[in-house]
Amino acid sequence: MRLGTSSPLAYDSPEQWAETQTKLGCGAVVFPVQSNESESKIIAYKEAAEKAGLVIAEVGIWRNALSSDPDERKANMDYCVEQLRLADFVGARCAVNVAGSMGPVWDGGYRENFSEDARKKTVSMVREIIDRADVKNTYFTLEPMPWMMPTGPKDYVRLLEEVDRDRFAVHMDIINMINSADRYFHPEEFVDECAELLGDKIRSCHIKDVHLDGRYTLRLEECAPGEGEFPLKYYASKMSGIDPDMPIILEHLSKDEEYFKYMEYLKKTLM
Repeated sequence: MRLGTSSPLAYDSPEQWAETQTKLGCGAVVFPVQSNESESKIIAYKEAAEKAGLVIAEVGIWRNALSSDPDERKANMDYCVEQLRLADFVGARCAVNVAGSMGPVWDGGYRENFSEDARKKTVSMVREIIDRADVKNTYFTLEPMPWMMPTGPKDYVRLLEEVDRDRFAVHMDIINMINSADRYFHPEEFVDECAELLGDKIRSCHIKDVHLDGRYTLRLEECAPGEGEFPLKYYASKMSGIDPDMPIILEHLSKDEEYFKYMEYLKKTLM
């Protein structure tokens, strides 16, 4: 496995960015430059990663390409295409977004997210992004979410079949899919199911943890690694079994110091 963080951490040059990541023990990174920035800057960070031996795991998108506002939707679709092209240019394993929401919050949970209309629009959206970008060296992926498709491995398999594009693959965020008591209390079985069904389609992974609050009703809370109960070593081992160079990216911490702290925890726990 190649550990990494979703944060670029504090830096003032491409070389310092790469050096900070390697000193932290990272073997993978999330590319910190956007497609609308200068080509010279993009190339500088690409070359810094290559020189440091860092795999570029992901190019993030994080825009709602299903927005109900037509102007916003078009702008977000164009951005998705350009970010996917950026991922191809820098040799990233994938570009990643969420499917998008049918309500006002771009990544929010709505009943309409699970409608047949949302599914048809999602399939069409993914196809259009991949067809327009016409990439050769990377993949477009959707991060699973607890309240929008795909919420689990079977749904992801269905989506892969519906989209029917070679350059559509899988982004694995196991904690985002822990949205029921069954998955929480049977985590190893759920990891096995994800590995078996999605296997070599997985291009990159996120890692964090989940905690069950004791209050009613079912309250599952995302938390930092080791602050919850999920078998993270089992998860990482399964993902590494699929690909020894699998990126496993620590995310959703608020300060550099927290990334330093929990990366040390992951190195001790997983490696």
